[in-house]
Amino acid sequence: MSKDVKSVIADFHQVVNMTPKELESWLDTDESQTVGQKDGDDESIGHKSGRHIIQLLQKKDDYTDDDLSHMKKVISYVHRHLAQQPSGDLEHTRWCYSLKNWGHDPLK
Repeated sequence: MSKDVKSVIADFHQVVNMTPKELESWLDTDESQTVGQKDGDDESIGHKSGRHIIQLLQKKDDYTDDDLSHMKKVISYVHRHLAQQPSGDLEHTRWCYSLKNWGHDPLK
């Protein structure tokens, strides 16, 4: 495994701070479905990403190119959105809900 691939995997596991069970429970909430852009169906891009993240977290190794590409997308999304943190109480914000769909709980 190349140094680049190891770095992507490490960065992914650093930004995704929710367990598969936590993320799965979150994605089952009404709040998780109130945010994000839809891409032609009823499920948002972030919500779909969350389901993919659960699968990635359950893998131990043997990541495909698609897996690594999605990991990079998650890393980029989380870093970009953390930089846009609103002021005030964050718990019930669209910002927080969106990050949680992508596997990052900013309240942890």
